[in-house]
Amino acid sequence: MPSRTTPAASSAEFVLDPPDAERLANLSGPFDAHLRLVELRLGVEIANRGNVFRITGSKADVARGERLLRTLWDDTADETLSPPSIHLRLAECESAAAPTSEIEPQEVTIKVNRGTIRGRGANQARYLHAIATHDINFGIGPAGTGKTFLAVAMAVEALNESRVQRLVLVRPAVEAGEKLGFLPGDLSQKVDPYLRPLYDALYEMLGVEKVIKLLEKNVIEIAPLAYMRGRTLNDAFVILDEAQNTSIEQMKMFLTRIGFGSTAVVTGDMTQIDLPKHQKSGLRDAVEVLRGVEGISFTFFESRDVVRHALVARIVNAYEARDAHDAETGAA
Repeated sequence: MPSRTTPAASSAEFVLDPPDAERLANLSGPFDAHLRLVELRLGVEIANRGNVFRITGSKADVARGERLLRTLWDDTADETLSPPSIHLRLAECESAAAPTSEIEPQEVTIKVNRGTIRGRGANQARYLHAIATHDINFGIGPAGTGKTFLAVAMAVEALNESRVQRLVLVRPAVEAGEKLGFLPGDLSQKVDPYLRPLYDALYEMLGVEKVIKLLEKNVIEIAPLAYMRGRTLNDAFVILDEAQNTSIEQMKMFLTRIGFGSTAVVTGDMTQIDLPKHQKSGLRDAVEVLRGVEGISFTFFESRDVVRHALVARIVNAYEARDAHDAETGAA
């Protein structure tokens, strides 16, 4: 690998204890793929002889690299590392490096069948804390930031602990300009494609068999937004996903369905609105109208909060840069 060092480069040498060949292989990955991934993301060079590591790069990047490798070494004690888990730890590392003047919230730990879930990075931690302490919550930001997954995890925990009696998971049936009438089948078959991400999250949390049983008992209800009109939801955990595709009237209707003992989470991505161009998003309107209302929380995610493949964050950044440029130049 060609050297990326500069005259201002620094280095640090450290030992990962206790020595363990199996954990070392786990940390390094096949053909050192995990170490190469860390090198590319942090802009450093990593060399090792057994469990003695040397990192070269800028002083700040070397310090981040050492902290990251020590964290990953701790993870190898009870976890098999993979590229996704390395990406998540890198995202945490980058989030921790970002300056913030806000007070860190108390950590919220979610216990579900698949294990324990915690917020990855400061924004996810704030999001979980907000859901735990507010009745209505908005999670707004790009794809891959964990908005829906974490909301479903909080909902499942609330159901398991009997803090709510049912889960109601809702989505507007609008995608890329299409309407339900273009799809074949009965109503259930028409709406299922729009609700599939919610099913996937539930399956991961509870397992397929349990989800099917809870759906049959109507403990879990997954429905299009239009079905919410005229209802009052008491003792329920309600999630409205893809809320950027709601109209102003639909958003108001949804928020006024919330009853006693209920928690609502609204998630959406302002950059992926599929409504007609002349129609204002109900999510955008809600941010303008409700921000500052007591009892309602807003968590805004950024590209650095993306916990999918590193390229997703770069894609988000590229589109944001293009949109900002178009706004400045007045391009259509």
